[in-house]
Amino acid sequence: MTERQLPDDSIGNADAPRPARRERLRRRREVIALGSLENHLGYFVRRLQVWIFHDFVRTLAAHDIRPAQFSVLVVIEANPGLSQADLADTLGIERARLVRLLDGLEKRGLMRREASPVDRRSHALFLTEAGEKALGPVKALAAEHEANLTERLGREKHDALLEAMRELG
Repeated sequence: MTERQLPDDSIGNADAPRPARRERLRRRREVIALGSLENHLGYFVRRLQVWIFHDFVRTLAAHDIRPAQFSVLVVIEANPGLSQADLADTLGIERARLVRLLDGLEKRGLMRREASPVDRRSHALFLTEAGEKALGPVKALAAEHEANLTERLGREKHDALLEAMRELG
């Protein structure tokens, strides 16, 4: 019997010890060919993005901050008074989605909108004092997450990927 022919109950059997089950799953993954995906950068970028996203969410779970919220808060912190339109363009977030995201952050007291002194049709965005205070420990955890990613990839690969993404972005 080949590994592909293992009975279904031998893979993921809840009664099996975790290391044994993990080993069977690892072996099973080894026999699944990716075909032409082996040469598709997008496939591997997406897999890396999913891993990064899950690790980031896990790392910041206690603060109830999602990746998009974190990005918004950090960019507002770095650019007080930034317009919603400029924030949406900078982060590549659809404007309607950004409005909902800002509504949630504003309800939590982390940021505020003010009438723009330059354009009455737009809002200037600022962190509140509570937002500034909350962002400190969240940024520390995000740095911890990035260090974890760097450790997994290795410094050279991490830096090369970051540089390549900066050039494309």
